[in-house]
Amino acid sequence: MKRFFSELVVLLNIALYTQAQIFDPVKWTITLDDPGTPEKTLVFTASIDGGWHLYDLNLPAGGPVSTSFEYEIMNGAELVGDIQPSKAATTEYDDTFDMNLRWYSGNVTFKQKIRITDPAKFKLVGEVVYMACNDETCLPPEKEEFSFDKKHIKTVAPPVTEPVVKEEPMVQETAAESQQQETENTGNVPVVISPVPTVPSVVAGSESVTTQEGQSLWKPVIDELKGFGDATLSAADTSWLFIFLAGFLGGFVALLTPCVWPMIPMTVSFFLKRTKNRKKAIADAVTYGLSIIVIYLGMGLLITGLFGPNVLNALSTNAIFNIIFFLLLVLFAVSFFGAFELVLPASWTTKLDSKADSTTGLISIFFMSFTLVLVSFSCTGPIIGTLLVQAASMGNILGPAIGMFGFALALSIPFSLFAIFPNLLQSMPKSGGWLNSVKVVLGFLELALALKFLSVADLAYGWRLLDREVFLVLWIVIFALLGLYLLGKLKFSHDSDLPYVSVPRLFMAIISFSFAVYMVPGLWGAPLKAISAFSPPLYTQDFSLYEGEVHAVFDDYESGMAYAKRVNKPVIVDFSGYGCVNCRKMEASVWTGPKVKHILENDYVLITLFVDDKTRLPEPIEIEENGRVRKLKTIGDKWSYLQRSKFGANAQPFYVLLDNEGMPIGPSYAFDEDVNKYIQFLQNGLNRYNNK
Repeated sequence: MKRFFSELVVLLNIALYTQAQIFDPVKWTITLDDPGTPEKTLVFTASIDGGWHLYDLNLPAGGPVSTSFEYEIMNGAELVGDIQPSKAATTEYDDTFDMNLRWYSGNVTFKQKIRITDPAKFKLVGEVVYMACNDETCLPPEKEEFSFDKKHIKTVAPPVTEPVVKEEPMVQETAAESQQQETENTGNVPVVISPVPTVPSVVAGSESVTTQEGQSLWKPVIDELKGFGDATLSAADTSWLFIFLAGFLGGFVALLTPCVWPMIPMTVSFFLKRTKNRKKAIADAVTYGLSIIVIYLGMGLLITGLFGPNVLNALSTNAIFNIIFFLLLVLFAVSFFGAFELVLPASWTTKLDSKADSTTGLISIFFMSFTLVLVSFSCTGPIIGTLLVQAASMGNILGPAIGMFGFALALSIPFSLFAIFPNLLQSMPKSGGWLNSVKVVLGFLELALALKFLSVADLAYGWRLLDREVFLVLWIVIFALLGLYLLGKLKFSHDSDLPYVSVPRLFMAIISFSFAVYMVPGLWGAPLKAISAFSPPLYTQDFSLYEGEVHAVFDDYESGMAYAKRVNKPVIVDFSGYGCVNCRKMEASVWTGPKVKHILENDYVLITLFVDDKTRLPEPIEIEENGRVRKLKTIGDKWSYLQRSKFGANAQPFYVLLDNEGMPIGPSYAFDEDVNKYIQFLQNGLNRYNNK
């Protein structure tokens, strides 16, 4: 059960953590290393924030935007060899793109050698095009410009002797011929040359926006969005609360296991009998509970301190790690079914017991707490392991520690509570067969969720052993068997006789059978949104009858707005990206809902703007942003600038509702797979539009 809650909470965590705000996770330092010879080195150093990564060069077509180095002007120099990164890229399989992706985290340096051929004419102007992502969001492609000239070189090469050619009459070159000649002059290297128009800085960010009406479509509306109480622009990051609650629920489940539950009355009775001073006994029990918190909190901090959030985050999506974790969960499940008892070496607990007996005061209580941690490992180990893996996916160094704090708090509360109110011990359910039943139920849940980790590895290696229909069949069988076990129709060797079925067991059996039946239509392609985070993607299914995708009619902002005004409909602008994983999740799990699909296709004009569209604009657009003059060269640049300048956000997915003058009719919406919430978001916008 803990594992179910842990996965569910992480989904909520991602939904709130993917805030629509301005991120700047990659900082570039670009220098020209001059050793005093004609051969110089361009050094591009990227400092990447924790939890983020920068994609490698030359990724396969159809994937996210690769890092590239483009040279608009290269006079008096030529490239020597290929650009070289300072370290090997991390390679991971991504099931969304169905390919292996390569990326860098931390710091990485790229070096490109150049040779000076004419120092008097040396000029180098270019830009780095890159895309940064974390596990929850991807930013649109960004550009970092650089420029060097003869002032930046201290030692020059001798001038190249030009061959004497017969002077020909001057002929006006075409633009194509001029670009070809410029390429030849730079040493036959693939240089990107773009015309730089003499266009003044534009607020609208588009050469097509020249009328007063067009300008108003690009007018910033950040304050207006905040006036609607826009949570995605102004809310603080509350993901820590959710990972804490996940840990707390895990600790509560751990309390109900046969490794922990019998320890509560034994330990509390020990403290009450240890001294006749009741206040002292209560203080000892409270100290015991606090010691449990300190131990588990220390474990969380130690793990993130040794590995760091980036390593843990990488492990959580690593294929080999997922195979190992799958095998461990199966091992724990088999143990919970009664095949064997999985415990830590007895010498460890013996030594701690002797330490507790030979010491006094706080140290003695601390060693007793440590003994509880080791003794209960066979029940708490799987819960703690999953909690740490999921908390690490936050990309924050405090995530595992916060989750462990919640887990330890739930685990420690009963020891202090029963010490303060010892009479409650008499009403506490006695240990018995029901504790073993809890353990077996956890075994079924662990077995089911182990398949989720195997699915990651299966997709990574392309085995196609665990396609979606195979995964669903296994889950249907597991939850049907769980229902039979709860009804007493399936028994294990260490189970007690079940003379009758209690009401709680009956309801749990009904839930288990219902869940199994719910998954049956998925064998024919039903989306099964409740388990979309666990099951393999729909494209792995061989047979599917499902048709329900939603596609935007317009991919141009001005054209879509003009059409919406003509037909008198409100607009929903969808800022998306070809490399945006969460955009695909929203389209698959939210837009495909019948009511959402109907509203999007009939009541709104849907405009999808891809911020990583590499199609070149007819001419670059010069804009001034944050005190810097930049050039928008692609369609993706244009839409990314629109999102930043008009709406104050740069993360995708990002949805905003507008009237026909480009003014918001409600708050924006980010990544949140709650279909009812999305319907309410759309309906509120419609009501405001109709009222206006």
